[in-house]
Amino acid sequence: MSTAQAMALSRREWLLSDQPASRWQARLGRAYATWRRFVANKPGMLGLFIILALVFVAVFANYLTAYSPVVGDLKTARLLPPSAGHWLGTDDQGRDIYSRILYGSRLTLFVVVLVAVISAPVGLLVGAVAGYAGGWTDAILMRITDIFLAFPKLILALAFVAALGPGIENAIIAIAITSWPPYARIARAETLMVRNSDYIKAVQLMGASPVRVVLRHILPMCTSSLIVRVTLDMAGIILTAAGLGFVGLGAQPPLPEWGAMIASGRRFILDQWWVAAMPGMAILIVSLGFNLLGDGLRDALDPRSSGQ
Repeated sequence: MSTAQAMALSRREWLLSDQPASRWQARLGRAYATWRRFVANKPGMLGLFIILALVFVAVFANYLTAYSPVVGDLKTARLLPPSAGHWLGTDDQGRDIYSRILYGSRLTLFVVVLVAVISAPVGLLVGAVAGYAGGWTDAILMRITDIFLAFPKLILALAFVAALGPGIENAIIAIAITSWPPYARIARAETLMVRNSDYIKAVQLMGASPVRVVLRHILPMCTSSLIVRVTLDMAGIILTAAGLGFVGLGAQPPLPEWGAMIASGRRFILDQWWVAAMPGMAILIVSLGFNLLGDGLRDALDPRSSGQ
């Protein structure tokens, strides 16, 4: 065995030690074990590859295409089929569809990240407070959650964005408002499971305030389930944003938003199919990537799989 292999084996044994010498070692060990389970999940790794490719394309879109996503050539490049000059064809304004899809990935990531950043903490906090406090607090917060869950997400988002006005920023706010209730339900269920556990009782006997108990000891217990649910919901967020763009309430022209691109191409679906099909394929691939990634994270973070 070479020196490098011996060092790698030593590090692996240190990370997977049954008796960690410090809290830091225990955390690194859990993270390493989780990563090993995730790597063993081939569909999950495929989903991770798709999402990393999406991030790469969004960051380096300027260098991956020579065409502008908003300026076209109506005289010579209108509704051209896929070719060596325009890999995915052109739209009715003579704009390169490949370029618009690349730049549209930035809008997709922008929407997904902001919605997750806004809605996930809100749902986590509402669910944890409701589960820990109980009584009237739980009843009031959960009834508010039920009201939001009673409506289809897209219909409710349409109502909010219609009231706020069309635009990508208002679409993000509307989607975030409709996305937090499932996270609140998950956080409440996790909180109810640990609220009466021994270590929570010990922290309370040591004089910790309810705020400290919720923030320092309950919210971290809900994080794993929430990460999985947020990742699985990314595909729904993308579809909702595309739906808002399709009806004209999301990103406004000439922004290269995938839903708006499908809406502009539906008039040519029979003869110039690529105008609507290419952005639709982009939505399909990215949504599939998030679903595969979420399934892989669910298997990796499932405590029942820790013994495998």
